[in-house]
Amino acid sequence: MPRTKPTQAPPQPARTTALALINAVLIKHRALEEALDAVPRVVEPRDKAAAHRIAAAVLRRAGSLDAALEPFLRRNPPDEVRNALRLAAAELLLLGTPAHAAVNGAVGLVPRPFAGLMNAVLRKVAEAGPAALEGLDAERLDTPGWLYSAWQQAYGTGVRSIAAAHWVEAPLDLTLAPGAEAPEGGEQLSTGSWRYPAGTRVTELTGFAEGKFWVQDAAAALPARLLNPRPGELIADLCAAPGGKTAQLAAAGATVVAVERETRRIARLRENLARLNLTAQVVEADAAEWAPSERFDAVLLDAPCTATGTIRRHPDVPHLKRAKDVQTLAAAQARILANAAKLLKPGGRLVFATCSLQPEEGEAHLAAAGALGLTHHPFLPTELPGLAHALTRERALRTRPDYWTEKGGMDGFFAARFVKEG
Repeated sequence: MPRTKPTQAPPQPARTTALALINAVLIKHRALEEALDAVPRVVEPRDKAAAHRIAAAVLRRAGSLDAALEPFLRRNPPDEVRNALRLAAAELLLLGTPAHAAVNGAVGLVPRPFAGLMNAVLRKVAEAGPAALEGLDAERLDTPGWLYSAWQQAYGTGVRSIAAAHWVEAPLDLTLAPGAEAPEGGEQLSTGSWRYPAGTRVTELTGFAEGKFWVQDAAAALPARLLNPRPGELIADLCAAPGGKTAQLAAAGATVVAVERETRRIARLRENLARLNLTAQVVEADAAEWAPSERFDAVLLDAPCTATGTIRRHPDVPHLKRAKDVQTLAAAQARILANAAKLLKPGGRLVFATCSLQPEEGEAHLAAAGALGLTHHPFLPTELPGLAHALTRERALRTRPDYWTEKGGMDGFFAARFVKEG
């Protein structure tokens, strides 16, 4: 199992913040990014980064950590105390924190009546060491049962490599602006993205402030490339925030209308475009109902979904989503896709995408396209250098987090291309 090299023990503000993040996700059911945004400004950036790293380790491996703690617990502690135990166990078993620092630091996180319990349990975990994780069915333990079953049905034995891919912190992927030079320290991938080691701080890379690049997973960059935007084309980007795909389309010379319904996300979209010195018309509207007067040469629809393909980067997703969310979101995607088809000129192109591993949110939409006046236009292996194995039988795109594992993996995406009949 992946285990990082020993590191210097994080200061107590980092642990306190990490516990607050874990509680926000596991008890209050808030998104990790939302909880991070709510961290008080008095917390130093390095402490916030350390807290994020600890919290992410707990969220990725919560099932395995609980199994390692279980032999030393006589009864279930309160949720807040269990989360403090998980935090310390992650430091001891996954992050290489010195035992005395992890144990002493965790004891200070809980109310005094639980200090003795924390000390006793964690000293036993420290004595066991990483061997406490050996022999566990970690892939199942660290994946909610409904997700594991769904992936097993969809991907067979691949379910285990998918689950294991979620243990590893994702690298940083960048899309470069036209003519920009890549910052030092990166590797160009076969699909054109540039990849940097996990933990790289994008704001510290040369060219960030000047808008020379933007953060975008290698898989997330594919739908816009597969749409093949051309200079002067009128293109609608539906559900556009945070703007990575809008930026791709605008950088290719297209006239872009970016549609987003959430005011808060629109603000982020505008900020990103401003930093990149790119222009798009931003419209606040529901993509399922938006009815402009013009018709478009092409439409890019990266639809709202369960985001189960992004667990590498968002380890809170398995703890926040439920099986019922898949059908609810699949129905919403179908409504947006039906409206998107109406926006196209005859002969216009549409790429539909979701960052989900659930077939209901991807492959299942192929069957409905014909009734919308759309003809499936398969992708060619030459359009996906190094990723021909990501083509489905119908030659749609299906990436998985266990693809390119030797390079650091990639997000799970589905994408299909259509042409408007007429």
